[in-house]
Amino acid sequence: MGLRLPWAALARLGHAHWFSGNLYEAVVDVPGLLADARPHREPRLLGPGSPLRYYAPAAPVTVVATGVTLVESWRNGGDRRAVAASAVGTLVAAGLTGYLVKAVNLRLLRDDEPMGDDERRRLMRTWHRGNLLRLAALAVAAAATRRATPVRPRPVRLDV
Repeated sequence: MGLRLPWAALARLGHAHWFSGNLYEAVVDVPGLLADARPHREPRLLGPGSPLRYYAPAAPVTVVATGVTLVESWRNGGDRRAVAASAVGTLVAAGLTGYLVKAVNLRLLRDDEPMGDDERRRLMRTWHRGNLLRLAALAVAAAATRRATPVRPRPVRLDV
């Protein structure tokens, strides 16, 4: 008998980590903090304050666990609409993340060219709008993953 990883639990934990991290970043305005810190920090993707430092280890686990969970649920007769909604929500959130990294984060973390007030406002607006959509996609993905993979009670053994 092989080791069975708790894929559904890992997927749920990954979605919760992703959602709460992005919500925290919005509340404390991490992009604004990064923009303010640019003159005082080295331009590095993995430097202090970079969100990549805490998302990079969890992202592959979340994507793989979600994928395995949804495939298992699909094959085992789970709620196929929920499986599809979870897959779409996860893919949309990942796509938005890629877009925001390219459109905003790379400029804030890697470039050392001066940034004017107009560009700063545009970058902050782009990030906050994209992040709001990402949070909505993650909420859909998390709820749909839960619906697609209901927690099943363990069978009770009656042999004594």
